[in-house]
Amino acid sequence: MYKIAVLPGDGIGVEIVPEAIKALNAVAERFGHEFAYTAALIGGAAYDEVGNPLPAETLELCRNSDAVLLGAIGGPKWDNLPVHLRPEVGALLPLRKELALYANIRPSVLFPGLSQASTLKEEVIEGVDILVIRELTGGIYFGEKSREKTADGGQKATDILSYSTYEIERIVRFAYEAARQRRKNLCSVDKANVLESSRLWRETVMELAKEYPDVETSHMYVDNCSMQLIRNPRQFDVIVTENMFGDILTDEASMLTGSIGMLPSASIGGQVGLYEPSHGSAPDIAGQKKANPLATILSAAMMLRHSFQLETEAQIIEQAVRSVLAEGYRTPDLMEDGKKMLDTIEMGDMVANKIRNGE
Repeated sequence: MYKIAVLPGDGIGVEIVPEAIKALNAVAERFGHEFAYTAALIGGAAYDEVGNPLPAETLELCRNSDAVLLGAIGGPKWDNLPVHLRPEVGALLPLRKELALYANIRPSVLFPGLSQASTLKEEVIEGVDILVIRELTGGIYFGEKSREKTADGGQKATDILSYSTYEIERIVRFAYEAARQRRKNLCSVDKANVLESSRLWRETVMELAKEYPDVETSHMYVDNCSMQLIRNPRQFDVIVTENMFGDILTDEASMLTGSIGMLPSASIGGQVGLYEPSHGSAPDIAGQKKANPLATILSAAMMLRHSFQLETEAQIIEQAVRSVLAEGYRTPDLMEDGKKMLDTIEMGDMVANKIRNGE
């Protein structure tokens, strides 16, 4: 039996997580597995209920589970709270830290039939298959922060960006091992022409590259990488980068696939992995059944692969998603002329049926 902590969160999170559970239940029925789900509060919903975006009970549940399935957190409703109580800062960052989730994996894959959904030309994005590996527990997001008054009556804010050799080696080794399982091409992204932390990053990668002669290693400044993702995304296989750069680049990479609603993610490194879609809580469409659940369903597939070592079952979910899209079914974010629109629940049902039927 696999124990899964279920954290729907805020906004569309409460709509998309049940659709991923449908897919997992279909896998359980077909393969004879047992998934035990325990739900808990997180984010703005937790703050509204108990005054804390990451209640102690939620953190304890996550620690005692085999994996965590997260929906989405945050929204304008909580933007004016003190910083430590805002959902993103008070829940997501400490959860990653407490579970030692140092590696974030975000595949950006253009599924067949979705080239028209992207804003880029078909000849640019056709065949895109990029894996972005982002360091998740270091860098400027976790560095010391301060404010002080200045002599002119204003303020000075400081965010410290720091990385140790150990932190860099850990994530880069992870990326090299991933590249070995793919097309053996690793691009390390930094800003070594300006930042001292990036110079250490590049030096560390160059040293580690000697241990992986079978993997072609390249280096790219983050500003150039952001341009190249739009200009020629097929040049990339595996990208490895630090926390803030990865946060930005993965959102950009998501649009290659037609919608950020197609981008799953896995955060791993400790005993318990965290799986969530890459998009936010989208409060503007919450409650309207317009949300695309496919990123969350694909995140559940990543859970089967990385936490439970159920590779065949993970591929079954991914194939079901391909089949639904190939038959022309779309959620509103992917909709185009000649396709058949489904709401959130209908899309989840369609994928689950494909899993059960082996389609």
